[in-house]
Amino acid sequence: MIKKYSKIFKALHFVGDLILLNLAIYLAIMTRFSDDFPFWLKDKYVVLLFVFNFVWVISANVLNIYEMYRVVRFSNVVWNLIKTVTLHLLLMAIFIVMLKWYYFSREFLFYSYCYFGLLLVVFRVGFLVFVQRMRSKGMNTRNAVIIGAGAAGRETRELLLDHPEYGFKFLGYFDDMPPEGEDATPFLGSIDNLEEYARHHTIEEMFCAIPLAETEKIRKLIRFADNNMIRFKIIPDFSGFYHRRVTLEFYEEVPVLLRRSEPLENAFNSFIKRAFDIVFSAFVILFIMSWLSPILAILIRLGSKGPVFFTQKRSGKVNQEFWCWKFRTMEVNSDADAVGATKNDPRITRIGKFLRHTSLDELPQFYNVLLGNMSVVGPRPHMLKHTEEYAKIVDRFMVRHFVTPGITGLAQVRGYRGEVKDSELMYRRVRTDVWYIENWSFLLDIQIIFKTIQLGFKGDKMAF
Repeated sequence: MIKKYSKIFKALHFVGDLILLNLAIYLAIMTRFSDDFPFWLKDKYVVLLFVFNFVWVISANVLNIYEMYRVVRFSNVVWNLIKTVTLHLLLMAIFIVMLKWYYFSREFLFYSYCYFGLLLVVFRVGFLVFVQRMRSKGMNTRNAVIIGAGAAGRETRELLLDHPEYGFKFLGYFDDMPPEGEDATPFLGSIDNLEEYARHHTIEEMFCAIPLAETEKIRKLIRFADNNMIRFKIIPDFSGFYHRRVTLEFYEEVPVLLRRSEPLENAFNSFIKRAFDIVFSAFVILFIMSWLSPILAILIRLGSKGPVFFTQKRSGKVNQEFWCWKFRTMEVNSDADAVGATKNDPRITRIGKFLRHTSLDELPQFYNVLLGNMSVVGPRPHMLKHTEEYAKIVDRFMVRHFVTPGITGLAQVRGYRGEVKDSELMYRRVRTDVWYIENWSFLLDIQIIFKTIQLGFKGDKMAF
């Protein structure tokens, strides 16, 4: 039977990673050099093998990927592995350049990382699934009690019971006020009874869900938990003013509770998004706009008099103004900066209707992306007049400006685009944009891009 403590799992992960790393190198050798390659006779590759392993140990420990948590997301596991493999690749590149190891096969290195990345993700996710199923069957569990049977305590109980894969065996509540209702059972007694109960039962986790104002009582519980080797966890109750995920950070020794998680505040995430923006926009400009723009320019000029491009000041990140570029889709008019497009708008030209329906009018904004005042994916930028108006009537509207605006966005692919007839529709758009900001991931951006392309081919009924 597997022991309850995570040291075994850490050791298995560490040993498993090294085995997979060396297996990946062997597979790369077989792929690149086939069976004719006498790998064991090549001293330089033997040295590289040791360096590969050494650098992996450094990378894994720098990013602390062997810390074990009972509550973990698959996406977080995969993302941490991607970051670690990327760091390993960068460190290996530094080694190769500094030591002038230019004689190593690039194909061999490419295959090594491809095999290793694939094997690592499959192994780690598979191991996590195995552990979760094992815990669901009652193995590798920890006995847990909840102090406080109020709203936060009951919500914690539901979490523990609804997710047996986390490996917590809920024993019951302790509270000075006897609770009522089925979701408040089993009730084990007042908080003063906890010490007596712990003498006769094994408690490994203690979730404290009493009000934070009960400072002395919480301190007493912490001392009791520490002296009895019980892990103590505080469940703060935020239901009185908002109910959402929060993030706790430490500024030196000062704990700071962040109202929302912003993944793009992380420098690595921001770098990944910006790097993708540059590569993707450069690709579109070189291989699509280079031949499509002249064709669209001719059609626009044949359809109506005026410039090919339409520029307008929009609200960008932290509400900084920037010039947003589009292909012109309307007759030249004096209301362009004050009145947005509406359904059956007489100002829209025939070619403009097609461009809007397929979102091709947004293509010039890839130049904005290269300049850095827009991203490929993000909340859509509004004209200055609309930003000023909606900021006054739509709650949390300005939260959208915490990140760089995008050519496309989650709100757009979910249908919240086009004419805004009431504040409720704008509220839904803003709520979707805020969710995107709080839950950003690189994979989410890719999904939004594919959805945008799909809508472009079949036409978006909300684009007019």
